[in-house]
Amino acid sequence: MTRTRIFFTSDIHGSDTVFMKFLNAGKFYKADAIIAGGDITGKMIVPIIELPGGKCKAYYLGSEMIIESRDALAKFEKLLHSAGYYVYRADEAQMSEFSADPKKIDDLFLRLMLQRIDKWVQIADEKLRETKTKCFVLPGNDDRYDIDDALRRSQSIINPEGTVQQIDSTHEMISTGHANITPWRCPRDIPEEELEAKIEKMARELKNPSNAIFCFHVPPYNTLLDIAPVLNENLKPQMEPGGSFKMGPAGSTSVRKAIEKHQPVLGLHGHIHESRASMKIGATLCLNPGSEYGEGILRGVVIELDEKKVKDYAFTQG
Repeated sequence: MTRTRIFFTSDIHGSDTVFMKFLNAGKFYKADAIIAGGDITGKMIVPIIELPGGKCKAYYLGSEMIIESRDALAKFEKLLHSAGYYVYRADEAQMSEFSADPKKIDDLFLRLMLQRIDKWVQIADEKLRETKTKCFVLPGNDDRYDIDDALRRSQSIINPEGTVQQIDSTHEMISTGHANITPWRCPRDIPEEELEAKIEKMARELKNPSNAIFCFHVPPYNTLLDIAPVLNENLKPQMEPGGSFKMGPAGSTSVRKAIEKHQPVLGLHGHIHESRASMKIGATLCLNPGSEYGEGILRGVVIELDEKKVKDYAFTQG
């Protein structure tokens, strides 16, 4: 009986370290396909301000840091890249210009983001050129549409958004990184009815939905995979009387509806970093590996599929 092994991760958020581990996961786990399920770009720029005398300063995690040597600067920049930040060296005059013009900051963010994606594509093409491993990288709701062209230029990375992809002779995969509306109004947040229409359009193209994989960045609503802190109107976590965070579901009703209706063999999800979990919805095994990209940790899940079912799976981290 034919078996297929998949390695799935999500929410890399710009981390150089995590992306490199992802590219190596095919060889390490002997996977036929590796899949990154959305939110691949970083969230923030950390400016490094050049000071007289060869020193630099930066604001990181709420504190001012003085960097006194080139070696220390190289180590600090490597740390920032691993944690998913974009680094920009500037002097005080340039920083004043950025502070006075938010558009300049946004243009810089976009430029640094595209530079990192271009670099990742080049590395992926070099690493995967001689392998038979299929590599899928799906943009998520946090990711701007600007990155799609860079992914399309890759010779080895497939962006599966909105398409039916053949994983092996018996398993197809449909994918979307779009999500239901979040409090942050991210680039690929859309209303539930629009998300449902996107999913149904893809599902109609499947030859055998019950043997398909649904790779949807946002997890199904009200499951073990979508539990997140409940936010107030200021986007701050609400607290329970005992001092713990108030938690609640943050997934998509459209995704849950599609899984309940079509009963694919497997659902692959991310989006909610703290909800690493597995759960059955009817006959469908749904998985969210969680994310610790800020620590440079690759969280994932290895799945063994035979011709008709999920034979086995195991969460991984490293």
